[in-house]
Amino acid sequence: MKSLNMLLRFAIVGGLILLLLIPLMMIRSVINERSQYRDEAFARVADSRAGAQRLVGPVRVVPWVERQQVEVVDAKGNKKTEVQVSEGHWLQMPASLDVGGEMLPSQREVGLFKVPVYSWNGQLKASFAADDYPVKPGRTYGQPYVALGVSDARGLVGTPNLRVDGRQVRLLPGVGAAAELGRGLHAPVAGFAGGQGGLLAASTVELELRLDGSRTLSVVPVGDDNRIALRSRWPHPSFAGAFLPNERRVDAQGFDARWAVSSLASDAQRQLRSDGAGASQSVSVSLVDPVDAYTQADRASKYGVLFVLLTFVGFILFELIRSLRIHPLQYLMVGLALAIFFLLLISLSEHIAFWKAYLVSAAACIGLQAVYLANVLGHWKRGLGFAALLTVLYGALYGLLVSENNALLMGSLLLFVILALAMWVTRRVDWYALGAEAK
Repeated sequence: MKSLNMLLRFAIVGGLILLLLIPLMMIRSVINERSQYRDEAFARVADSRAGAQRLVGPVRVVPWVERQQVEVVDAKGNKKTEVQVSEGHWLQMPASLDVGGEMLPSQREVGLFKVPVYSWNGQLKASFAADDYPVKPGRTYGQPYVALGVSDARGLVGTPNLRVDGRQVRLLPGVGAAAELGRGLHAPVAGFAGGQGGLLAASTVELELRLDGSRTLSVVPVGDDNRIALRSRWPHPSFAGAFLPNERRVDAQGFDARWAVSSLASDAQRQLRSDGAGASQSVSVSLVDPVDAYTQADRASKYGVLFVLLTFVGFILFELIRSLRIHPLQYLMVGLALAIFFLLLISLSEHIAFWKAYLVSAAACIGLQAVYLANVLGHWKRGLGFAALLTVLYGALYGLLVSENNALLMGSLLLFVILALAMWVTRRVDWYALGAEAK
């Protein structure tokens, strides 16, 4: 019975913490909503300019038409002979493929959001070995051509320069019969063997193009031996896809990355033939923002309950050890001040750098609580002391945000230190006596 009042106090504080989950969840909902607006801005730029680009090829294609006489039985049981016609194509991958060029970065603004885009000055060189395509009765081969898959042809600036064995060749829209390439370009090439079967002569294909895109450029390594080199002035690349660069340099002046991929290590050729370009393995580089304000703010908001809990624990210790009387509404006001920090953070980070937004938001909330707590705790020194503890807490949170790889370790150590400090401070407290005094 002596501790009933103290237990009731703890229950009220616990109820306030649960109540404060409502504004914290609403703030997280706002962060997610703003993040969706950012994604919509990316989609608008992709719709109006060009989206992420995926390059496949060049490859050599030989279309064919096959006519076969088959015997069929009609509904009356009569047998007759019909000619069935089927179409397809013979697809040849390059023996060696060299892809290089520079991604010239820029940004497009959509409202408050900035979307990274690029213009890629690409150079491609593909060497094809001589190839026999099969002879089959009833099959007739058509005009061979070179095809190149480009996921968003709207990004092509001007007319690409295509040369086959040193001769200029005119490109046409579409990929012809090679539907597995998706969208792209093709160019009929005279001089290949044709007819019912025969030999595709060895050939070299060179292509120069300027390709606009948004954020990401991917290259499918369709050759037997692939050499890919990409560079840019953008200092924050993200390398993805099935293969990471074998060599790379990333600094404040930009990046330079090189890949060497063999068909022995890549399944891209088989995937292209069976599943199409969209499912094929690729090397990929994205121009990203290293400090995504929405991701950082969302991660920060996850610690909102911890902020409230630690602050309320400090209040309870002050209340019990110093015999202070703190009203539940005062607990609630301080909890709301802690919650509003995250709303200030996300709103300011849309206009200024994230670290500046964090500094301004933290300073505003800490200053507000220092003035308020000086009156609640009965002395300005206590208010400043609590403000100093909040400053340490905000500083620790920022350390968690910027150290993504060590966030779990730092968070665990922070909780351990706080628990150890609370146990040390209260190690000599007679809780039964405090309960009797509170009663």
